[in-house]
Amino acid sequence: MYAIIDLETTGGTVKSDKIIEIAIVLHNGEEVEEEFSTLINPERRIPFRISEITGINDPMVKSSPMFFEVARRVVEMTEGRILVAHNARFDYQFLRHAFRELGYNYKKDVLCTLTLSRKILPVQRSYSLKNLCQVLDIPLRVQHRALEDARAATHLLEILLKMKKEASLTIGKEAPGSLGPEASRHKEMIDALPRTTGVYYFYNSRRDLIYIGKSVNIRSRILSHFSSQNTARAVRMKAQIDHIRYEVTGSELVALLKESEEIKQFKPIYNRAQRRSVFSFGVFSARNEEGYLQLWVERLKNKRVEAEAAFASAKEAKGFLERMLQDFELCQRHLGIHRFNGPCFYHSIHKCRGACVGKESPREYNIRVEQVLQKIRYRHVNMLIIDRGRHENEKSLVGVMNGKYLGYGFLERELINNDPQLLLKCLHEKMDNRDVQQIIKLFLHQEKQEQVLTWK
Repeated sequence: MYAIIDLETTGGTVKSDKIIEIAIVLHNGEEVEEEFSTLINPERRIPFRISEITGINDPMVKSSPMFFEVARRVVEMTEGRILVAHNARFDYQFLRHAFRELGYNYKKDVLCTLTLSRKILPVQRSYSLKNLCQVLDIPLRVQHRALEDARAATHLLEILLKMKKEASLTIGKEAPGSLGPEASRHKEMIDALPRTTGVYYFYNSRRDLIYIGKSVNIRSRILSHFSSQNTARAVRMKAQIDHIRYEVTGSELVALLKESEEIKQFKPIYNRAQRRSVFSFGVFSARNEEGYLQLWVERLKNKRVEAEAAFASAKEAKGFLERMLQDFELCQRHLGIHRFNGPCFYHSIHKCRGACVGKESPREYNIRVEQVLQKIRYRHVNMLIIDRGRHENEKSLVGVMNGKYLGYGFLERELINNDPQLLLKCLHEKMDNRDVQQIIKLFLHQEKQEQVLTWK
């Protein structure tokens, strides 16, 4: 089981440069199972030379998610898989550093197709991905874009896998298909698993729920658990699995929401990291006595707090505000950055329009603050997200009203219409929290849904 990745970055220095694009291709050793790619907002300017190479510029990433918003997806997709990349050391170090900044130790078994190519394909003029694609007739339409490069590396991996027996090489710690005695013991259950999107559940011999997960391919994802040797925790978990249950959702969004809700509800022992919200800091807003909209960062409490957006760390939240400060010419004082009387530093260098000294009116200033808030709020305060259902004659619906998550439901395809009041009745009521808000925002940003129905 492999996760082939490719990153584009602002440069080659791990500690100072940032990821601007990531792509992941999941492969089971025989075929591609799933693809994921997104631009990443690096919270800094992209150097001109990088834009020349990749074609990625500042306007393209301006409204893209920041790394912390896709970090959980990266962990889930690569869990239990060997991480594969061309010149893997570069991509792996950048990934590890990005996770380290979030306080997470990301550790994987890694396979480098560049190193492997040197062993299996000797005497090549160059072992760059571009040259190997030319030699092996692998399609590569655009170089230095993450998904295209990841797809090309996947084709290369397939060729190398076919040649590996002749080269007498062992790929990774555990060969594909070598799932160990645990999987053999559950062969009948595994054979009955569907290759579709949904949520799955692992139970031990006492029928205690020990793990909840989601996947766009339930069978493949569960097989990856049985092949995993990456951590002692993964080995312990697969040894305890005695029963497997699943629920098909059809929609990836519903699967993500259901997984998040049930992990918090049932608190399985092997979902420890996901029991609580991973978003512990928020950006808040309020008008001061003069009428200026102020934004600031504060730790989110256990009590229900109305934050405009949630972030994994204070550093992430403050980084967002600092970027908005520059992009929208906001005032340091009204972002809680400048705490002294008199003009803020940005006003002295002509990057603040004077809200700190009353030179810019609250009405004029607040227009730009509202633009910032629109970036982190739902695109529509009232919406129904319509997506695939559990079978071809059904659709799923996820509801948001007045900016609050309502829940999800399913409805027969022929009953779907443009009347929100009727469609809202099919939703099962669920609790709103900052995790589901981030899940919905990211899903909409990736434009995976079939339709979004909005109303006033």
